[in-house]
Amino acid sequence: MDIVVLLKQVPATESIIAVGGDGKSIKTDDLKWVISPYDEFAVEEALRIREGQGGKVTILTVGPDKATEAVRTALAMGADEGVLINDPAALACDGLGVARILAAALKQMPFDLVIAGQRAVDDDNYLVGTAVAEYMGIPNISMVNREEIADGKIKCRQTIEGGTVTLEADLPVLFTTQRGLNEPRYASLPGIMKAKKKPLETKSLADLGIDAATLQPVTAIAALQPPPERKGGRIIEGETAAEKAAELVKLLSEEAKVL
Repeated sequence: MDIVVLLKQVPATESIIAVGGDGKSIKTDDLKWVISPYDEFAVEEALRIREGQGGKVTILTVGPDKATEAVRTALAMGADEGVLINDPAALACDGLGVARILAAALKQMPFDLVIAGQRAVDDDNYLVGTAVAEYMGIPNISMVNREEIADGKIKCRQTIEGGTVTLEADLPVLFTTQRGLNEPRYASLPGIMKAKKKPLETKSLADLGIDAATLQPVTAIAALQPPPERKGGRIIEGETAAEKAAELVKLLSEEAKVL
């Protein structure tokens, strides 16, 4: 089975994010970069499927030179090969543009299954995976926390508001991951050493037959700003619980204006 994992490199969630000088981007000089956590679930599930059914796992991403680090990490986990789409015009794309690029790359690759994180934790737009499936004309099942593959079909348990639903579709399919699907493995030292020798191909937009002039974003960041600083807490004074409760009600009514 040929499995392709869509992956994105993002700032680590513990990183301190600061707005760049242009007010529309973030400072990246001191950031630690990692595989987006939901994409780690995608890599792990692809490896488990390959271990059970055989085949090959290919990592596909759009990004700058630095994104090779994330691809190599996935290769160290056990993936077989990687493809990086590295083009200046691609880096300026919004989610739909990235989806179009990934779909163009997929059309040049054999695949039975495509797995992606439900979202990237940097922009949280929940868009790319679903848009890739739409561009490819294949079924999409989002927010999957369990899957089974047999007889050319996949059955997925999908989380929805207030519960779950089970969906089935013929392969090829694209599904996106949800927490609970698996526990991603760590890259072992032997895996890290082997990853250095695994194939990692870099392609440009021209290699995919895409004219950069056609990738005009439909959305743009107007401005970025940090959230307002939270004010310190306030201790309610009073000799008894009743006095404190009365003072709290007064403050909520007269100062906070919520009563």
